[in-house]
Amino acid sequence: MSTVTSTIDIDAPITTVYNQWTQFETFPQFMSGVEQVRQLSDTLTHWEVSIAGVDREFDAEIVEQHPDERIAWNSVGGENHAGVVTFHRLDDDRTRVSLQLDWEPQGAVEHLGALLQVDDIQIDRDLHRFKELMEENGFETGAWRGDVDRAPDATGR
Repeated sequence: MSTVTSTIDIDAPITTVYNQWTQFETFPQFMSGVEQVRQLSDTLTHWEVSIAGVDREFDAEIVEQHPDERIAWNSVGGENHAGVVTFHRLDDDRTRVSLQLDWEPQGAVEHLGALLQVDDIQIDRDLHRFKELMEENGFETGAWRGDVDRAPDATGR
C-alpha cells in the first residue's frame, strides 16, 4: 500500500473551498490523469483515469462527509484506493486543505512511481492547481453540503 499526503493553504474562505471540492465532476480541471468523474449519487462517483499510459476505471464511495471539515472515501470493488481530505479554517479568508491518499500500486510502472515518490509530486501539483483555481475564480461553481456519518466498524464504534 502506498500513502501520499499533501497540504496547501488557499486564500479563500473555508466554505468556498469545501463547496468547490464537492464538485467532483470538475476534478479533471486540476487533477492530472483524471479524465472524467461522474457523480452517480450523493455518495458514489465513477472515475476514469489515465496515469503513465495506464487506463483505469473505478467507483468510489464517500464513507464520511461533514461540511467544512472532511470528506473520506473508499473504492468499491476492483481498485484498492481510499483517502480523506480535511479543511481547516486559518482565518476568515484562508483555508488549509490536507489530503491523504492510500492506494495499491499495480504493475512495475506504478510500483516504481510509488518508490520514486512520483505520486507525491503529482498530488502536490494537483493541489497547487486547485489553489490557483480557487484563488483566480474566488467562488465555487456549486456545492453539496450533505452530511454522511461513518458507519460503525466491527467493534460498534
